Amino acid sequence: MKNLIGYEWKDASNKAVIEVLNPATSELIDTVPNVTLEDVDEAVKVAQVEQKKWAKVSIYDRADILYKFVDLVEENKDRLAKLLSEETGKPIKEAYGEIANVKIGVRGFVERAKHLYTESIPAGSEAGQEKTMQIVQREPLGVIAAIIPFNFPSDLFCQKVPPALMMGNSIIVKPSNYNPLTLIEYVKLMIEAGVPVGCIQILTGDGPVAGQALAGHPGVHLVSLTGGTAAGIQTMGTASKNLTHIMLELGGNDAFIFLEDGDMDLAIPEVKWGRLYNGGQVCCASKRFLIHNSRKAEFIERVKELIASLKIGDPSSMETDMGPMININAAKRIEEQVNQTITEGATLVCGGKREDAYYTPTILDNVTKDMEVMKDMEIFGPVIPVLGFDDVEEAIEIANQSSYGLCGCVITKDYSKGIKVANRLECGGAVVNGASFYRSFEMPFGGWKHSGIGNEGVLTTLQEMSRIKTVILKNIL
Repeated sequence: MKNLIGYEWKDASNKAVIEVLNPATSELIDTVPNVTLEDVDEAVKVAQVEQKKWAKVSIYDRADILYKFVDLVEENKDRLAKLLSEETGKPIKEAYGEIANVKIGVRGFVERAKHLYTESIPAGSEAGQEKTMQIVQREPLGVIAAIIPFNFPSDLFCQKVPPALMMGNSIIVKPSNYNPLTLIEYVKLMIEAGVPVGCIQILTGDGPVAGQALAGHPGVHLVSLTGGTAAGIQTMGTASKNLTHIMLELGGNDAFIFLEDGDMDLAIPEVKWGRLYNGGQVCCASKRFLIHNSRKAEFIERVKELIASLKIGDPSSMETDMGPMININAAKRIEEQVNQTITEGATLVCGGKREDAYYTPTILDNVTKDMEVMKDMEIFGPVIPVLGFDDVEEAIEIANQSSYGLCGCVITKDYSKGIKVANRLECGGAVVNGASFYRSFEMPFGGWKHSGIGNEGVLTTLQEMSRIKTVILKNIL
């Protein structure tokens, strides 16, 4: 596939390409351009021109175009879900679910934008201003770069692109090199729906080149990045040279706290959803399992039964519960992290095996608070490290010792106790009686500490993707 660079679908200026492989079979699906600095510069310059035109389009017309995009995605859902599953290794039933989220996300941002009203400060609200009115309004930022990771490309496209366009910005999409094909198709559908060519563009290329070139370009006014913490820190440093706005949703090592009175029948399905969905490749997945010692043996046995019931294999089958990791290197990284944790003293209960890009769901017991996995080792895969505790204060202390602070959760039948624990977790989202993997389109989603800066969601993104101007009508009264 080609990129939309400026006004044309074309190859990289140096003709370099990136191979997109099916992680389940290692077969070549397609190639995409590996763009150059010159390509990035061309894209930004065109985006600057087209943004000024797009900003003059009415909110109603922008909304109508995005609703047409939703309809086109629905018409093409079978083709899109198949492509997303093939290039990501995501089970086809999960791919259909992600495609179905498009209408939820787009409609939410559209309706919010239509009701994000101008505010006014009445005359006489402070001494000396009796004859003056002040009108506070939101204006576009300009050109936005959306850097999207591999794990939920469709969902994150919808978290970034629709709000950018609704607020009158132009946008350049930088997808993951591992699975950019579905998002290229989305950009085609956006243009078919009526978004002007050049107002939306898509560039594929190596992050240190293409991503950082976008972050450092003086014509880019906001970088919205979802990815690893190291990439976020690098991007923040690059963007700072031009005082470019940033939104960073980064890594996490979320704690799953199960108290003595917790409902095990509730917890086990949440482990399946909150740790094993998408093969555990989820930033806000529960990754550290802190289980009260009186219930730990029961928890481990029930999770073993859960894992034994899962069907792992061909992502194209509707019966499959879990497919491969995004690639063989990702699976090898998980393997290394598990082996390191065992070397530190943990016990392998089940799993711990890799075959090509597949990694079997794994339980580790006898984990201690001093092990890296209970601090800042984020395992991006289906691994469940279990630590036993006796006192809730100890559990909270361990949960908060990580430099990450994306999300967390607590399982207890006592909601009063659950809320108290949730309020003390040092993270951006805390779930009571559910896994930390919870993200509605409406909610503000973002992390504390090294898990990010800013918040995405219908409640907050439109403000992040616009700037305030106050128009003063002096002596009008």
